Amino acid sequence: MKLSVVIPIYNEKSTIKEIYECVKAVEIDKEIILVDDYSTDGTREILSSFVDDATKVVMHDKNMGKGAALRTGFQHATGDMVIVQDADLEYDPSQYPKLIQPILDGKADVVYGSRFVSGDYRRVLYFWHMVGNSFLTLVSNMFTNLNLTDMETCYKVFRREVLDKITIEENRFGFEPEITAKISKLDLRIYEIGISYSGRTYKEGKKIGWKDGFSALRCILKYNVLS
Repeated sequence: MKLSVVIPIYNEKSTIKEIYECVKAVEIDKEIILVDDYSTDGTREILSSFVDDATKVVMHDKNMGKGAALRTGFQHATGDMVIVQDADLEYDPSQYPKLIQPILDGKADVVYGSRFVSGDYRRVLYFWHMVGNSFLTLVSNMFTNLNLTDMETCYKVFRREVLDKITIEENRFGFEPEITAKISKLDLRIYEIGISYSGRTYKEGKKIGWKDGFSALRCILKYNVLS
């Protein structure tokens, strides 16, 4: 089975080469889909050198957000499985084999990589970010009736046919609660696997903030109650 790796990108000049090489190094049948969300720091010029038989580069002509970039990437994916990969270095592509194994074994339709259920390493950073993530996951679980530990994780793997049934509407970080709400309404087998995590500080380029937390709450209500 082929894996499509969708990488949304915005102003990641300092990390894009390294993460691309890390993804390429994973010995799995795969394609890489890089979606640049109108970077202005020179990232776009770097991406132009990455195109090969297993790599697609798609450029947005204006900045629209992570959700919009993922929507574009999913439309270009041709693999049997699709995984989301951030363009920074917080998530380690060497973990792909264990993330896709429940799907390969025929046990799962969707796999979440949890930063909070793990025997692997995890960088110690912001307490209130952890509280915020846990709170949003709790509220999401209350509406979806799932028992996830990390709804906001980047690492989500889907069977291709799952994404074919879903239309992503959110353009920014609301993708996470939206996709979680929508898969909860389908008859799917959902698994979690502990992953390693090397979070960034704001000085190192972390982009998500408290406003995105309020947006996530809005999306939880919108896609679980109002849709």
